[in-house]
Amino acid sequence: MTNPPSGALLRELESLLGARGFTRVADDMAPWLSDWRGRYHGAAAALLSPASTGEVAEIVRRCADEGVALVPQGGNSSMVGGATPDATGASLLLSLRRMNRIRSLSADDNALVAEAGAILTHVHEAAASIGRRFPLTLGAKGSATVGGLASTNAGGTQVLRFGPMRALVLGIEAVLPDGSVLDALAPLRKDNRGYDLKQLLVGAEGTLGVVTAVTLRLVPAVGSRGVAWVGVESPSAALALLRRLEERLGETVESFELVPANALDLVLRHVPGTRAPLAAPQPWNVLVEATAPRDAADAGESLASALGEALEAGAAADAVIAASEAQAEAFWKLRETIAEGERAAGPALKHDISVPVSAMPAFVESAAAAVESRFPGTRVVAFGHLGDGNIHFNVQAPPGPNGAGWVEGPGEAVSSFVYDLVVAAGGSISAEHGIGRMKAAQLARTEGEARMAALRAIKQALDPKGIMNPGKLFAAT
Repeated sequence: MTNPPSGALLRELESLLGARGFTRVADDMAPWLSDWRGRYHGAAAALLSPASTGEVAEIVRRCADEGVALVPQGGNSSMVGGATPDATGASLLLSLRRMNRIRSLSADDNALVAEAGAILTHVHEAAASIGRRFPLTLGAKGSATVGGLASTNAGGTQVLRFGPMRALVLGIEAVLPDGSVLDALAPLRKDNRGYDLKQLLVGAEGTLGVVTAVTLRLVPAVGSRGVAWVGVESPSAALALLRRLEERLGETVESFELVPANALDLVLRHVPGTRAPLAAPQPWNVLVEATAPRDAADAGESLASALGEALEAGAAADAVIAASEAQAEAFWKLRETIAEGERAAGPALKHDISVPVSAMPAFVESAAAAVESRFPGTRVVAFGHLGDGNIHFNVQAPPGPNGAGWVEGPGEAVSSFVYDLVVAAGGSISAEHGIGRMKAAQLARTEGEARMAALRAIKQALDPKGIMNPGKLFAAT
């Protein structure tokens, strides 16, 4: 059990952080007490906004002394309520947004050191300034922060080639639950000094410490790119096309996004300025992007040639190559605004799941049929990162006036059914969004005892007082 902060502690923290770093004003705190989706709401005794790792360490040390809970927060773009405090008002909200500097850049190391509050877009810009790029992007790039991306092991559209955040973190700086500072920012590609502590913190959702800075792996800037929209008859045909393109183009294939007809229809119906890329509708579509470094063969020409061969072989039904950057961005808009189209169509249950890549095509179709049969009136919209086995398996509420009530009520049975199908297929109930508050009970229900016991043991060893982001990852007991 944690304790509410004493008046003395609050006064000490206010003195430490000053007016810019400490507030209890309700209006100032309000935007940060609800999650991005508006599903979770909480309260906090104060909002703390430190400006340095030293200040974070002092905050954590003093809170550890009193057993006061801390809820770390970056851009507040969590999809699972992972950065929202509970409703008791006894915890302190710890915002890292003021710690937003790019500390260093190195073309020789192909590395960038950014503080936890650095916005992903600014990381992209910094990398570009030295002729490099950081190969992770997502829809919330204008608000998502480096610390949050590391703490949730974020994915995105380039995992197929570069892996998730875990594969892109070379080093980390973090304040541990006793207030000590772990300084492991050195960009080491090889390091066999026992347990990899940085990887314990990546994906831990702030439950093992506060990430204050991260060393990120950079790659060469893009010299050319090709973007195509391709129609296929099924998810199995989509996967076969991906393997064909990889054999022909190798690692230049960077993104391969599966888009069913019903997802595209939602976008075309609800998102202004969008149009269908192909002359005739297709039951399934894929958005493909290939890139190449400077002085290499043009990625667009190579992709066009490979797709031409695929069409001749009957491996695809239709395809169009973007003829300009504007058209390429228009294709990506169709993929990136699926959530917007869904939201306009009504409430839906969001399931960010993964299964082995080889099993994904059959899973998409069989699981969708099973859900729609078991829960009449629902409709499954399954889309996303086919190449890395991560699909956003969303279930729209049945037509009716109380869709939101269905999500919070009967919808729980739908989610349990979906997660049972995922586990039976050898998959994970969280591919890239994390567990947070939303999936903590489902994790405890679906995971084997060996994994859960190991997770609890790590948590107990590093955070014996339970002050770091309580209620996340582990279901409240």
